[in-house]
Amino acid sequence: MNWIKKLFKRKTELEKLQDKYDSLMEEAYKLSKVNRTKSDEKTFEANEVLTEMKKLGYINYRKGMNH
Repeated sequence: MNWIKKLFKRKTELEKLQDKYDSLMEEAYKLSKVNRTKSDEKTFEANEVLTEMKKLGYINYRKGMNH
């Protein structure tokens, strides 16, 4: 039954950003063993996504406070 819920559940913008952040950090980790400069670039991109997540999380939190 849970797989049906997962199949039809749409991801929130925050969840999409979390997936993107996780992917970038994983890639940065793999690159850190081969090319430190590219690893730093991926980490920077991940931090930009994290900033967006914080903004979105704060906005969602504030919306919840208004109700």
